[in-house]
Amino acid sequence: MDRGTSRSATTDDDDVSNHNNPKNDQTNERSARSRTKEEEEEDERPQRHHHYRIAMVCDFFHPRLGGVENHIWSLSHHLQRQGHKVIVITHAYYGTEYQGVHYFESSSSSSSSSSQQQRQRPLKVYYCPILPLVDQDALPTFTATLPLIRSILIRERIDIVHGHQATSAMANECVAYAHVLGLKSVYTDHSLFGFDDVAGVVLNRVLQTTLCTVDAAIAVSYACRDNFILRTTRRAIYPKNVVTVIPNAIDPSKFVPDPSQRPTDRIRVVVVSRLVYRKGVDLLVGIIPEICHALPNVDFLIGGDGSKLLALQEMVEEERLEDRVTFLGAIPHHTVRNVLVQGHVFLNCSLTESFCIAILEAASAGLLVVSTNVGGVPEVLPSPSMARLADPNVPSMVQELKAAIVQQTNHPLDPWQLHRDVRSMYSWERVALETEQVYNRITQTTTETKKKSWAWLLWTRVTHYYTALDGGIAGAVAALVAFLLSVWLCVVETLQPKSGIEVLPDFLDGESVQTRYSLWQAA
Repeated sequence: MDRGTSRSATTDDDDVSNHNNPKNDQTNERSARSRTKEEEEEDERPQRHHHYRIAMVCDFFHPRLGGVENHIWSLSHHLQRQGHKVIVITHAYYGTEYQGVHYFESSSSSSSSSSQQQRQRPLKVYYCPILPLVDQDALPTFTATLPLIRSILIRERIDIVHGHQATSAMANECVAYAHVLGLKSVYTDHSLFGFDDVAGVVLNRVLQTTLCTVDAAIAVSYACRDNFILRTTRRAIYPKNVVTVIPNAIDPSKFVPDPSQRPTDRIRVVVVSRLVYRKGVDLLVGIIPEICHALPNVDFLIGGDGSKLLALQEMVEEERLEDRVTFLGAIPHHTVRNVLVQGHVFLNCSLTESFCIAILEAASAGLLVVSTNVGGVPEVLPSPSMARLADPNVPSMVQELKAAIVQQTNHPLDPWQLHRDVRSMYSWERVALETEQVYNRITQTTTETKKKSWAWLLWTRVTHYYTALDGGIAGAVAALVAFLLSVWLCVVETLQPKSGIEVLPDFLDGESVQTRYSLWQAA
């Protein structure tokens, strides 16, 4: 209103000073026409604080548990609290109820200043009828899922497609689909991968191909960013873009200390992890006997399940440590805090980590952390005030764990101070705000592609895919995939025109979060 008043006052002054001046009248008329044209062009440009419609895409999501799943869940809810519309696209979990379209209400408590309506807005998840193969990962086709994904993106009027995790076939496919559909795309890398094994080499080449048209990339740590740039050789990302580092976070209100749950006459070391090779269980097998024999007042509490559980159980039997080591089995994530508060020290033996959320949860619950110094772990917590880091070998780990036990015995850290430190350093609100800044940056980018012909766009797309793999046979195969994808899109648009797809409202106000629709009925 103030702006309108100011413009009116300026117009009145001009009328007085320019009265009976034909030259000034013509100048003002041209300026008015020019200003009107500029305002129309400004209205067509994306606004910096626009409320976006975002599609999070990944094979890995609830009910499966893990760091990527928790990241997507928490980020989506906090973006919605900022006023954005967020949906999640994943595959169906056959044999369970997670098929079709579901609505999930956030269970986290937040101090956000958003309205009550925004805080209670449910998260809409499309469990698409796509059959997963290995480790809940779908078969990559780059063509078969296009009609279904395109229908969802049009129906929800999506502006930005945000893919997660390199091993997710759906994320890689949807990043490629976003470009042919004229949508902005963002990719978040969550893990570290090698360069000398067959699986890593193949995955890195696939990632170079799918990311050749991505608008922005995000890494969860600086170690993850460096690994990502080396794996994609940086040529997969357009030169104008950068890889933004946005660390993970936790909800500290879910990991509140409770010192009364700790034993007072003994020191308890807690391990909560998937018991697999990558989590360093072989190191744990060597660490536990040495600590138990050297320090008789120490017990171990182990939560988790996996292929290496048997190795731990055999070690406990051989060393006769049944009264010192307790196995809890698989632990649901909502009960992890109840396990953590029973200990004084948290032990993490991972051999590779891009960002270890487990040690962040342990510190928030008031435990002193002992961890291997690998990947992005040194970036998570300050050392040695909150975490003690060791090389990934048994002697180094034993030395640091002994030092942590002595510290917690003689001069224990204040668990509430640890919790306050974590709360001040990490929050999902900050992650959502920094992610929104990435969205703002890519939507401000002006493109002239709408004025180009279909042939020019096809040639540009094929060229990007060919050069992403440095030409040769691999580049030719990637270019062929890009060409077939463009042709297939033309076929799909003919059989399923955009005008025949019903557009859904952005938010279903007042609708119960228990409401579920079948994806096939919605289609």
